[in-house]
Amino acid sequence: MPKKNHHFWLRARRQLLCWALEKYFPHAQSFFEVGCGSGFMLSGLKKLNYGLSLAGSDVLMGGLSYAREQVGDDVSIYQMDARRIPYSEEFDVIGSFDVLEHITEDEEVLAEMYRACKKGGGIILTVPQHPWLWSVTDQEGGHVRRYSREDIKQKVEHAGFTATRLTSFVTTAFPALLLQRLVRRNKQFIPSQEFVISPVLNKILELAINIDLGLIQRGYDLHSGGSLFIVANKK
Repeated sequence: MPKKNHHFWLRARRQLLCWALEKYFPHAQSFFEVGCGSGFMLSGLKKLNYGLSLAGSDVLMGGLSYAREQVGDDVSIYQMDARRIPYSEEFDVIGSFDVLEHITEDEEVLAEMYRACKKGGGIILTVPQHPWLWSVTDQEGGHVRRYSREDIKQKVEHAGFTATRLTSFVTTAFPALLLQRLVRRNKQFIPSQEFVISPVLNKILELAINIDLGLIQRGYDLHSGGSLFIVANKK
């Protein structure tokens, strides 16, 4: 089985982040990740050497020590409640990847991101799409909701941001996701199994999701998929 950090979805999500930073925030000097978990996204940015000042936070202490090991001492890692970000106009770009769906007060988090973001900067987000796709995987995974396009756009703009890019993601691989949900519908959810996938299937789905990446990077907005990808600016 491939390691979690080799999972097609995680790798593709990181590729989207790196592309979006170059595309929409080419002059950014600082990046802060809310809900950095194991530090996978931050470590990827560090390896690419964009010259950004990097920082991350998570509410759970358990993963922070591992994140520190992954990113090194030159990346600041904080234990922090996303609903109470203690910064004002501090960061050029703030990212949060599949975190908002875990927090009941998601609009509070977006408002805090707005306050912590510098004018001319913005946010990059991913969230799970399609409320009708709700399953035991969401419930047992600690999700509070799945988002529609209209819902996340409204909440982002209510916080004060202007949505610049909103597209679905995990579109080409969406049939495989639907099949997985059907297979698991009546089975007990085991968190440790969420990223377990055979190397062959992982490679096939990575090739499929790379089609999504190519379309998004060429300016196409996809309208159905397992995730939503959002870029928004603070003017």
